[in-house]
Amino acid sequence: MSLRTLLPLLLLSVFPGVALGSEAEHHALAQTGDWRAILCVVIFVVSYIVVMTEEFHYLNKSKPVILAAGCIWLVIGSAAKDYGISEELLHEEVVYILSEFASLFLFLLVSMTYINTLNERNVFGFIRTSLVRLGLGYRTLFWVTGGITFFFSAIADNLVSALLMGTVIMAVDKQNLRFVQVSCVNIVLSANCGGAFSPFGDITTLMVWQAGKMEFFEFFRLFLPSLATYLLPAIIMTFAVPKGRPETTDERTEMKRGSMCIGFLFLCTIALAVTFEQVFHLPPYLGMMTGLSLLMIFTYYVRMSSIKPMDQRLDIYGEVSRAQWDTLLFFFGITFAVGGLSFLGYMAQASSAMYGELGASKANIIIGALSAIVDNIPVMFAILQMEPEMDHFQWLLVTLTVGVGGSLLSIGSAAGVGLMGVAREKYTFFSHLKWSPVIALGYAAGIGVHFLLRGVL
Repeated sequence: MSLRTLLPLLLLSVFPGVALGSEAEHHALAQTGDWRAILCVVIFVVSYIVVMTEEFHYLNKSKPVILAAGCIWLVIGSAAKDYGISEELLHEEVVYILSEFASLFLFLLVSMTYINTLNERNVFGFIRTSLVRLGLGYRTLFWVTGGITFFFSAIADNLVSALLMGTVIMAVDKQNLRFVQVSCVNIVLSANCGGAFSPFGDITTLMVWQAGKMEFFEFFRLFLPSLATYLLPAIIMTFAVPKGRPETTDERTEMKRGSMCIGFLFLCTIALAVTFEQVFHLPPYLGMMTGLSLLMIFTYYVRMSSIKPMDQRLDIYGEVSRAQWDTLLFFFGITFAVGGLSFLGYMAQASSAMYGELGASKANIIIGALSAIVDNIPVMFAILQMEPEMDHFQWLLVTLTVGVGGSLLSIGSAAGVGLMGVAREKYTFFSHLKWSPVIALGYAAGIGVHFLLRGVL
């Protein structure tokens, strides 16, 4: 393997986003050796180092990547004439990347708004207190919280599922360090595995679906591999869960008016997104936005028809404002920064190095493991923009590996990072790390089941 081929491979291995960008050969330029193109790579790498060290300096991850995106396109714009790029071509490329971001942005904004509204109506608080009041034993709670997280993540965001069950664990017995640590590892694993077999379960699966790589129902072929990835480590970790049961509590939380209807509307909105895409061949975000209108109308009805102050204060635009804007803006920065690097031609080299020389199966397994170090969102975005020639089996494989690979480390997924905040000083990087070999067994088992199913089917 020559140095010219090895360089993009190393860049992709450490910072997958640097080698990719707008879709396939949309308007790729062969300018990777130019000093200005190399400067763009340096800008991205520096910004991503800042992102990866967020827990030390507390600078939100969106800020450095947005700055990097602006700087990269400033360099491209200043060198446009030297590269032979017309104003029309430059404008067309930027608008194309914007359309890619906008489709994902609108979809996620609606989903986040629904989740925030359900939280405001005390739906998640009701689930938490109901579980705590059951008086279950530690090992039963271990499996109940893991099971709920696994299936709930397939419908809602895996981060929300992990945070909800994390608060349950802390409410049950936050003083029992052994129980908290192993349960948090279990929740992170189940959240990522549950999100891997549904288009709505994880941002990465949503990206694959919206890119048109697979039909909606094809994702459910990953159910058994995802289940195997979760079950094997969970069975082993069960033996580390202490016996006995925690003290019960009488804490109660009542759901507010309209909560069940909002949950039903959320399911209807998901159905609308699928219908728009599968039946009418329209972008799924149109179905999501239609569902958002239903939520807006219903919350207006709740606010106007109720005499309770808690209902009259229900403000749907307030719930929109409480969306995870750092995450949404992070997508903007990643999309445009990576898009600029692809525009310069790095995608072609990286695609040849990873998929041309290693082969699709090896490349997908390695990339999945790397998502434990680098956030899985830019990893998946990178793969999508490379557009390697893969059949549906391989697209399912990379969806599985990138989705569950982040479980190997606590910092490898949003669920792990979020749970470290909920169980601060109890669930840590190193408390998760000691279970990484066991989780790696599950990672291998899930891949094995996926290959086994190909032979059976």
